[in-house]
Amino acid sequence: MEHQDKSEVGKWGEEVARKFLEKEGYVILETNWHSSHKEVDIIAQSNNCIVFVEVKTRTSNFINPADAVNKQKQKFLMYAANYYVWSKGLDLDVRFDIITIVAIHGKVEIEHMKNAFYPKIEYRR
Repeated sequence: MEHQDKSEVGKWGEEVARKFLEKEGYVILETNWHSSHKEVDIIAQSNNCIVFVEVKTRTSNFINPADAVNKQKQKFLMYAANYYVWSKGLDLDVRFDIITIVAIHGKVEIEHMKNAFYPKIEYRR
């Protein structure tokens, strides 16, 4: 993995995350789902909950992959999730997870952060 380009590493990481979720009993509904310029890596269902998953993959341990899911990215994910739930007419709980994958020297570490962040309501006057 160390010598792959960034997009190949990302695709590989998303596949690893998808398999991980399936093994954990999640039903994969969508991968790389787009709404306008917003993308959700994986949309899955666990019981009565729709889970929007952001996958971050790194081939070094210099940066925590979860740190790449900044406030702007969270906002994009929340907008995309809102549109997805509305467009599908779903009446289920929603959760935002992050899966980080660090692949260094043939060793792969996966961390699944459930409820990684919560939607914020913005009040405007």
